[in-house]
Amino acid sequence: MAKSLVRYSVVDAFTDSPFKGNPAAVCFLEEEKADDWLQAVATEFNISETCYVTRTSGPARFGLRWFTPVAEVELCGHATLAAAHSLFSSASVDSDVIEFETLSGILTAKRVPEIKTPCISVTQNGEAARFFIELDFPMVPVSDYSGGQWALISKALNGTSVIDMKMTAADDLLVVFSSAEEVENFQPQFDEIEKYPGNGLLITAVAPPDSSFDFYSRFFCPKLGINEDPICGSAHCALAPYWCEKLRKDQFIANAASPRGGVLHLQLNKRNQRVLLRGKAVTVMEGSLLV
Repeated sequence: MAKSLVRYSVVDAFTDSPFKGNPAAVCFLEEEKADDWLQAVATEFNISETCYVTRTSGPARFGLRWFTPVAEVELCGHATLAAAHSLFSSASVDSDVIEFETLSGILTAKRVPEIKTPCISVTQNGEAARFFIELDFPMVPVSDYSGGQWALISKALNGTSVIDMKMTAADDLLVVFSSAEEVENFQPQFDEIEKYPGNGLLITAVAPPDSSFDFYSRFFCPKLGINEDPICGSAHCALAPYWCEKLRKDQFIANAASPRGGVLHLQLNKRNQRVLLRGKAVTVMEGSLLV
């Protein structure tokens, strides 16, 4: 029996430089596939996220699902950015706005003009990157953490100075460090983090006064098969309301301070409970899967 091909791209999101940012595999399906096949492919790619794009009835509307190497997730920012980048770059849509049908409802991705900032390179392979993509995502509320297990948490944080601790509505522990340097230099103990309450550990701190950023962050989620998610877009849907309260502003430039590094532009609409995430992306690989 002849095998068919599934086209895919590997895209680095929230960066304009190859091999930086957060990689996502974007697979384009002509028809629905069984969940065990989707998970097997994501396990084979073994990167932070593999997403599946299927065309629906609308010319600029697609189905979108996200899988880590071990599980399907309900929301993923960087893979949504990667999917939109692939569709825009390949001229698969005749529109500046794409709608995605997801487990988190309808999410939109919009092609927007270049943003010039002093802290971000705007070149890609020596040429000016063409556009940013703006994602319209649900805000993730945060609340005071009251779950106990302080000894376990303290052990995994290696004595790092903690000035605040919250729990997000996505069931991630949000820990605020006293300095951005501590965020950058943090050495995670993944075995201990896996014992944490909730899904993952999100660490953050206000940016240094001389920085062009507003805050730094890193995200660890070994329970989902990702020791460190290099740039977690959905985590910034919780960071935006947290830093809005602390910094008294609703627009931010965020430094995802993982070893791969990445930059996000954020705007919080507290009244509508939405977060706009802007970033760039670059395709680093294209190919086909045999089915």
